[in-house]
This record gives sequence, structure tokens and C-alpha cells, in this order.
Amino acid sequence: MSESKVNELYPLVQDVKNILYLDGNDDDELLNSYVIAADSFIHNAIGKDVNGFYDDSRVKALVDLAVKSLAATYYQNRLALSDVQTYPIDLTVNSVIGQLRGIRTSFEEGDVSGEATGKSTQPSN
Repeated sequence: MSESKVNELYPLVQDVKNILYLDGNDDDELLNSYVIAADSFIHNAIGKDVNGFYDDSRVKALVDLAVKSLAATYYQNRLALSDVQTYPIDLTVNSVIGQLRGIRTSFEEGDVSGEATGKSTQPSN
């Protein structure tokens, strides 16, 4: 990840600290690494940029929300000791990723408004 991308993500650390009600700067480096990992995860889950997808203001807001939510989840679950195996599900992140995949499909099809075209994909007889 480029240095400029790391610097671009660092302001999200303060937002994650606010979500977690954390004071002080003791965990800033740890949180920054979680934000970087979460950003990478979200981008990999959604896919590559098509037709300026990641530049759209709606997309930026959703990506930021997903990154903050996932980074906070990473922080809260950094040490899991249990006799029973668990399968954590981050419903916020899953919901946002689903929305972003739908919007990205619209961008892929060239409909940058994000609205469904209403055209049938079935061939006419």
C-alpha cells in the first residue's frame, strides 16, 4: 500500500476511536494497522475500480463506514479465547459490502447514476 494511501486512511483512526469510546493515543498505531487491513479487505471484497466507482460520493461514504466498522471489530476481537469455536458475523460490513457490490454492478454496466435501468437481460422472442 502506498504511503499516500496510508496517510489518507489515518484520519479514520480518530473516527474508530470515537466509535470505540477510546481516549488517549496508546493504540493509534494498532488502530491504524486495523484501518489499513479493513480498507484492503473491503476493496478486495468489492472489486476493482470501474468507471470511477470509488470516486462517487455515495460509494466513498459507504466504504468509509465499512472500513470503520470492520476496524472497530478487529480491535474488539483482537484476542479471542474460548472453548467453543465461534463464527463472528459483522452484519454492518456484510450489509454495506452487498450494497456496494450492487452499486458497482451499475457502474460496470455504465449506469453511473446507480439506478436500475429496468431493461430485461432476457432475449426477446
